[in-house]
Amino acid sequence: MSNLRQAATIDRVAHGADAIVTFVRDYPAGYTIALHLHDRDQLVYASRGVMTVRTATGTWVVPTHRGVWIPKGMAHTISMSGNVAMRTLYVKAPRGKALPRECCVINVSPLLQELIFHACTFPSLSTAVRVQRHLIDVIVDQLQVIQMVPLQLPHLSDPRAARVAEALLTAPGEHPSLHQVCRESGASQRTIERLFLDETGMTFGKWRQQLRLMRALRLLGEGSKVTHVALEAGYSTPSAFIAAFRAALGTTPARYFENQR
Repeated sequence: MSNLRQAATIDRVAHGADAIVTFVRDYPAGYTIALHLHDRDQLVYASRGVMTVRTATGTWVVPTHRGVWIPKGMAHTISMSGNVAMRTLYVKAPRGKALPRECCVINVSPLLQELIFHACTFPSLSTAVRVQRHLIDVIVDQLQVIQMVPLQLPHLSDPRAARVAEALLTAPGEHPSLHQVCRESGASQRTIERLFLDETGMTFGKWRQQLRLMRALRLLGEGSKVTHVALEAGYSTPSAFIAAFRAALGTTPARYFENQR
């Protein structure tokens, strides 16, 4: 988390007068885009691979078929699990159009997916071109009704809670008790539970479940098998992991990633 407190590079988007600017790039597994920010809102979508977006306030894991919305001015890094085919729209919202003001993972509907692919056949879209103006309107309308997906892991600012979080982040596959990690952090179990709830809106148990699921998604993106993923991410059994995955994403890991493979 500490590396996100350094100065971010400002990546200014070209074609400043156009409503939407596109960016198409494929990245190798393990690649990380260094800390930067943009002068526009952006929608980042990957038709292949898993992305991890980190800001000073949280971490978002973005599996295939989902996207991440990043408001302008928000410094972030993006790391790739597996080979990632990234498609990005930099959006300047028309006057009166309200778009999300927080970073979030979103569902990408089949319609929005096709709109992204079609938009990326142009370097940018301008309202001065009639056909492109219609496309811009449909994209912005779709962005106004996006559904958020709970794949966020909020960071903690209190030093005691942050030490607990760091210990779990360092070894997500291990099973230390809450009492044990609290003792090593210098705070009581009751204090840590209160801090997690106050700072993240999640109970400690829910935060830890989220950590395991996000770790599992990254491993799946790298091509690991379900049994290995379950054990590495800290689940008691593969079936427990599959149940957690289904609860979050509506299907099994094998079915979710089969289109990607």
